Amino acid sequence: MQHAATYKAPWGNLYVQESNGLLQQIRTFSDNDLVSEPNPFLTSVFVQLDEYFGGKRQTFDLPLDLQGTEFQVKIWELLKHIPYGKTLSYNQLAAAYGNPKTIRAVAAANGANPFLIVIPCHRVIGSNGQLVGYAGGMTAKRQLLLLEGALPPELF
Repeated sequence: MQHAATYKAPWGNLYVQESNGLLQQIRTFSDNDLVSEPNPFLTSVFVQLDEYFGGKRQTFDLPLDLQGTEFQVKIWELLKHIPYGKTLSYNQLAAAYGNPKTIRAVAAANGANPFLIVIPCHRVIGSNGQLVGYAGGMTAKRQLLLLEGALPPELF
C-alpha cells in the first residue's frame, strides 16, 4: 500500500512517498500531490531528514525502491558514494561510471534521481565549479551544500 506525506524542508515542502516499507521518492512538493498524515515508515524518514538538517546525520539508512533503467540505477548508486561535504563534477561522475563520453546521459540520470537529499545528486556540480541544475531548485542546492560545508559561506 502506498502512502505519501509532506516534509517541511528549510526551503519548502517535499513530497515523500513510500510503498510496503520502501521509500519510492522524495521530491519537491506540487499542489497536485495528495498526501495524508505520515505513517510510521514515513515518520522514520522524517526523523532521518530532521537529523540531516540538524547536522547530526551525514548518510541515510533507508530502504529504497530504485525504479529506473539499468544505467540510471548505476548512476544513482555512484551518487551514494560522493562523501558528505564533497562535490563531484558531471565529468568526474561520467569517468567514475567508466565512460567519460556519457556525460550527457549521466547528467540526465542525475536529474532523474527520485530521492532528493537521500541520494545526494545535489553534490554534482559543473566542471568549472559552478552550481548547475537541481530538481529541487538552486536555492535548495545551495542550502544543502552550505549545510554540508561543501561551499564557502562567504560566496553566498
